[in-house]
Amino acid sequence: MLGFDRITFDSQVMGGRACVRGMRITVSLLVNLVANGMTVAEIIEAYPYLEPEDIPQALHYVAWLAEETVYPLEPVHP
Repeated sequence: MLGFDRITFDSQVMGGRACVRGMRITVSLLVNLVANGMTVAEIIEAYPYLEPEDIPQALHYVAWLAEETVYPLEPVHP
């Protein structure tokens, strides 16, 4: 996961979910805000402890995850 220095994981913070810089702001929250039309400026206004660089890195992290290859399990036939 090189290059994602703002994305952190801590089992004591938000159950170990991907967060921004150790805060209780999850990557999924940021992605949902962007998906619902909020601009970076609006997100920073709503969450002033975030930095503008946090949002694009969260989006890049999710894009990286989406590149993963998923191998569906084959159904077991009795």
